[in-house]
Amino acid sequence: MCDLHNKSNNNEPNTKQLLEGLPKNWGKWGPDDEVGALNYLTEAEVLRGVAAVRQGKTFTLQVQIGHPGGDPMWPARNPSMRFNTLDHSHYHFGKQPHMTGGAAYSDDVIFMQLQGSTQYDALGHAWYDNQLWNGYDAQSTVGGMAKASVLAIAERGVVGRAVLIDMARHRGKKCLGRGETFNHLDLLDAAKAQGVTIEKRDILIIRTGSMGAFYELGKTEFFKDLMEPGLTYSRELVEWFHEMEIPNLVTDTIANEVITDPVSGVQIPLHCALMRNLGIAFTEIVLLEDLAADCANDGQWKFLYTAAPLKIVGGSGAPVNPVVIK
Repeated sequence: MCDLHNKSNNNEPNTKQLLEGLPKNWGKWGPDDEVGALNYLTEAEVLRGVAAVRQGKTFTLQVQIGHPGGDPMWPARNPSMRFNTLDHSHYHFGKQPHMTGGAAYSDDVIFMQLQGSTQYDALGHAWYDNQLWNGYDAQSTVGGMAKASVLAIAERGVVGRAVLIDMARHRGKKCLGRGETFNHLDLLDAAKAQGVTIEKRDILIIRTGSMGAFYELGKTEFFKDLMEPGLTYSRELVEWFHEMEIPNLVTDTIANEVITDPVSGVQIPLHCALMRNLGIAFTEIVLLEDLAADCANDGQWKFLYTAAPLKIVGGSGAPVNPVVIK
């Protein structure tokens, strides 16, 4: 089994100072832009993704909502709750009239965190210094996101060539350990070992084994003193993402990064450096076990990636079921 737990760092350093002087894409696609680096996914990039299809195999990457073992999500969020509003019992006890001809149907509702499943963050989801992506004022988040909400990503959709980097397999592990870190150089080493090249404007998918560990360990053990593995901040890493024009970072972790940078103590620095400053879309809590096993078996680590989160007006995030085609 994998052990992912540790105490968090209680330091409270300054995010603004840490990221001072690093690149921003604000204004690159105009003052009203709300999809950021997804603008890199032009028609030519879509066709490059289509050209990566070789076998016609399809994989869906969303975790199940309402799984009996629980929903993997940030521990401060509430799990989903699904309820029947109409089923056979209503007809049996005379609470619902039968339709002419004898047909019957069922209905239900669900209450859930919009970021309580596999999901896209809105570009305005995380910020510092009272400004969101593209310089929008943080006051625009009050009562619902008036700027840089997930709706803009949902209306656009995400399609392009993706590369899967299996960091856990590269390090000879079922899953990475608690707080285990890696950077862009580690990604390049893993890509070389896999025989694939991370190209400019690729959608970058990273497997740590974390979601597999959630279902293996169980909800209680997984969340106990949780400290996920993941990418760790460096100025060089941010510059690399910028130079590579990465449009979308997709991982099988809850945060897409180690929550607390082990050097500076800053929390979620990559949300700020990559999402807030560069406009890179974040997709989190993706289930990669089947896809990774298949890639390891046939050696094809690049493919077409397609995704469109739910169109939630003013949402800071939304569930999504990405589909990849190999």
